[in-house]
Amino acid sequence: MNRKLVSIILTSSLLAAAGAVQAEGCAEGAAAGGVAGHVAGKHGKAGAAGGCAVGHHEASKKEKKTQQADAGNAASAPSNK
Repeated sequence: MNRKLVSIILTSSLLAAAGAVQAEGCAEGAAAGGVAGHVAGKHGKAGAAGGCAVGHHEASKKEKKTQQADAGNAASAPSNK
């Protein structure tokens, strides 16, 4: 029992410390994937893991597209000299 309690406390403290370093898009994707996995046959954890990966990938693509658009707008803007 003590070993289980120590394991739970250690895991929760590590998760609390890593909470600020959450990957962009992961929580949103994990929620959707977890629900889809649960509905598809009690595979909620696998769905959440896959959803997190997909959500992070989609957020990265969106961020890259935004940066490219901003760089393109800055390059084509006329200078007022």
